[in-house]
Amino acid sequence: VTTMTDPDWEPIMKMAAAIVTNKGGRTCHAAIVSRELGIPCIIGTETGTTTISTDMPITVSCVQGETGTVYEGLLKFDIETLNLDTIPSTRTQVMMNVGIPERAFIDGQIPNDGVGLAREEFIINSHIGIHPLALIHYDELKERAQKEPPIKEIVTRIDEMTAAHPEDKKEFFINKLARGIGRIAAGFYPKDVIVRLSDFKSNEYANLIGGHLYEPEESNPMIGWRGASRYYDERFREAFGLECKAILKARDEMGLTNIKV
Repeated sequence: VTTMTDPDWEPIMKMAAAIVTNKGGRTCHAAIVSRELGIPCIIGTETGTTTISTDMPITVSCVQGETGTVYEGLLKFDIETLNLDTIPSTRTQVMMNVGIPERAFIDGQIPNDGVGLAREEFIINSHIGIHPLALIHYDELKERAQKEPPIKEIVTRIDEMTAAHPEDKKEFFINKLARGIGRIAAGFYPKDVIVRLSDFKSNEYANLIGGHLYEPEESNPMIGWRGASRYYDERFREAFGLECKAILKARDEMGLTNIKV
């Protein structure tokens, strides 16, 4: 139960049985990730954090349709089992939204026509955790670390997380992203998996290790420096190149040619 969620919440969201937020809409972060996790989510309650107290037993239900319900106490419920083999096919292609690699082989068993949106944000936030520019400019940061204690702390954390790539820190980013995308693609192979390249907001990038060194402070990051406006920008172009190399690695080296961009 919280005001709203962002990518930093995703490790906790994976542990939750349900999610209730004060703010948000149908396409907000909490709604999208909850659908991917397959857990109930009620958004835009306005008073969820004040009405629901810590350790209060509740039941969250989203089976009624457009409006979810929070019941006091733990209610009994029935589980209905469906035989997927008897579900009729549709003329309309039904593709899935997938962003969590660990769920790919589970989600791939649900009747589908592939993945219409495979997001990179969860992989970058949870599996990489380091700003790509901090990896690209690692040598420069290492020099600064000799005189600047805060930078030394960042370098130490990067060294700990990238111990398997002592010489080329960029390979850490490429390999981790390629494996995450590749796992999603493998879970749905040979059906198309359409990957959306990174769409972090500046405040979300700033939360990655070393991120505050490279991100501007924006009054409204939602309409700020994000998405395609970063890809061709000289300040971020090299970081975008790492994403492209990860896609290439997943397609060419792993053989997952069902990956589309």
